[in-house]
Amino acid sequence: MATKNEDNLKFVSDKLSQYDIAAEEIKMYIISDLSKPGTYGKNIVCALSDSLCVLNEDGSLFRKFYEDITDIYTENYISSGELIISTETDEHSIAHFTLSISTNVERFISFVQKLIHGEDLTNSTDAVESNADYRFINRGKKKLFFRVLSYVPKYKKNLLWMIAIIICTTLINLLPPYLTGTILYDEVLTKGGKFYGMILPLVSVLVLITFTSVSLSVFLGRIGAELSGNIIYDIKTEVFSAMQKLGMKFFSSKRTGNLLNRINSDALDIQYFLNDGLPYFIINAATIAAIGLYLFIVNPILSVTVLLPVPLIALIIKKSTRKFKKLKWQAWRKSSAVNSIINDNLQGVRVVKAFGKEEREIQQFNTASKALCDTRIREGIASAKVFPFLSWIMATGGLAVWAIGGTQILNGSLSFGELMSFVGYLSLLYTPVNFMVKTFDWWTACMNSAQRIFEVIDSKPDVAESKNPVIIDRFKGEIELKNVSFSYEPNKPVLKNVSFKVKPGEMIGLVGHSGAGKSTITNIITRLYDVNDGEVTIDGINIKDISFSSLHKNIGIVLQNTFLFSGTIAENIAYGKPNASMEEIITAAKKAHAHEFISKLPDSYDTCIGKNGIDLSGGEKQRISIARAILMDPAILIFDEATSSLDTDTEQKIQQAMEQLVKNRTTIAIAHRFSTLKNADRLVVVENGRIVETGTHIDLFNKPSGIYSKMAHLQLNALSFSEGENVL
Repeated sequence: MATKNEDNLKFVSDKLSQYDIAAEEIKMYIISDLSKPGTYGKNIVCALSDSLCVLNEDGSLFRKFYEDITDIYTENYISSGELIISTETDEHSIAHFTLSISTNVERFISFVQKLIHGEDLTNSTDAVESNADYRFINRGKKKLFFRVLSYVPKYKKNLLWMIAIIICTTLINLLPPYLTGTILYDEVLTKGGKFYGMILPLVSVLVLITFTSVSLSVFLGRIGAELSGNIIYDIKTEVFSAMQKLGMKFFSSKRTGNLLNRINSDALDIQYFLNDGLPYFIINAATIAAIGLYLFIVNPILSVTVLLPVPLIALIIKKSTRKFKKLKWQAWRKSSAVNSIINDNLQGVRVVKAFGKEEREIQQFNTASKALCDTRIREGIASAKVFPFLSWIMATGGLAVWAIGGTQILNGSLSFGELMSFVGYLSLLYTPVNFMVKTFDWWTACMNSAQRIFEVIDSKPDVAESKNPVIIDRFKGEIELKNVSFSYEPNKPVLKNVSFKVKPGEMIGLVGHSGAGKSTITNIITRLYDVNDGEVTIDGINIKDISFSSLHKNIGIVLQNTFLFSGTIAENIAYGKPNASMEEIITAAKKAHAHEFISKLPDSYDTCIGKNGIDLSGGEKQRISIARAILMDPAILIFDEATSSLDTDTEQKIQQAMEQLVKNRTTIAIAHRFSTLKNADRLVVVENGRIVETGTHIDLFNKPSGIYSKMAHLQLNALSFSEGENVL
């Protein structure tokens, strides 16, 4: 029988899954017992991996990233309380509750405050009782570590070489202390010794051993670099591929800087550990084991002396681990915030310049960068406090060896050479111990990074291809929406029971006020999102059953906000058809009225745009985007405000080209300028997510009480007819 905790977790997970929030993202949750003051109800407050979210009883979702939250606290009243979060600019009331669950609320606040201040709680032991209304979801570091290692077996040859080198290096490193201690003092420098006077041969052997050790280290470094580089390549490829398969909901809920960090910085943290940490950790662990065994056999008393500081060292490491995890987590979050600011500034540089807000952006960046700097400094100071102290503690063990060993020499139970060998092995022992103490810092960073990367890889796409998709080479072009309802958020429908049919080769125009649902219709036709109810069919086949490749090949789209990739103009036009010939590219550009301005550019079609390239106007970018769609020769064309960035003269030229282009091709056009829609075979008017009118431009324009007629006449009254524009 399921416990209350399990039932609640399932309830919360099911609710949040509607917003593309996986159960794995939930760190802790609480279910309030008041929907508002004086009204019983259930609001869910969740601490996610990167943000705090509140799912209200009416289905609305409120979400804030931890980096934007400055505090979380309660206001207690006579019989109830209010949960509040504050930011730098305002406060938000996120939940109400009766005082009967105030203890749970306070524990939840304590947990969230740790997240706000950057503490990584993956190994938290703050588990709650089974009768509580919230739960911490724990993911073990061991599982993460072994999952990272699961990428290694693919490169067995490198792995076997590394194991062989590690064994050889460990054995070779055991020789110098014995040769420079017992052999040198007792056998080479002492009269009557087996090798008395053979200093040069001994030095030659030491040189050979040192050269061999260095050569093996170089070889190990090369193999390690190759192995870790390949593993990180695999991980980066997998996480980037996983992102490409995820739906639009995933990207709308994540910050760009956060995603960039997961692909780049987090992957580098893992690479550093695999390349510089793990191989030498194994070598040092093997060295410690071998030396420890040898020392206990040779002199048990001195060996116990060496181990005296170990319990204190272990205690310090245990106490320091939590603090280092916290600082690593804080640094990652603040680094993500800096990356987000940089990305937003670069993307919105025109707006920044237009409003003259450079100083504001500089201040915002400086604030975030200073926060990151302060965290890095605190991390460095913490490291500087801990590791030198640990080194000093280990050094005290060495001093104790000199004291006890010296006494044993005086009473004749130990030779000077044996003591020097012991001290040499002790030095060889402390060096790897010191390295392994510092390795836990790398381990922490690596596991934190692995967790964030695997969260992306394990995310399930909200729009998935059918297991046995229908592959269609060329669509006929019939589109039908049957009783379609859709919402980006539950209980906030954008489309309500929408039904209409587009015949093959027909051009329809979608008309309506901003936010009416026009672009949403095109989003579900292209399957950027799946409908909640009803179905969308193309040529009588549900689009959920059609392969992605068939949809992408047969549907061309020109968006209102044009995006061009860094590269040449020819590459951008051929983006949808990479194997297109130059002749095909030029033909498409001519049809889009782009050839004329492209020919005037310094390198014509080989002109680079984007970073370190030429900058194009909005209208020029739009025409390249149209040429890109034309080159694909799709069966279905979608224009979402495709001519919004063009002047009237250019728009007319594009419309002339479109008249030829749309022949025998299904076309859906969204536009607010009615001159763009007057040649459509049929108009579909969308209002508040419903189809309210259909008909030709003339029929709807002459319908006095119709929505389209009112919109058209309002536009007519606002237009200047100096250019002779005529919507009729």
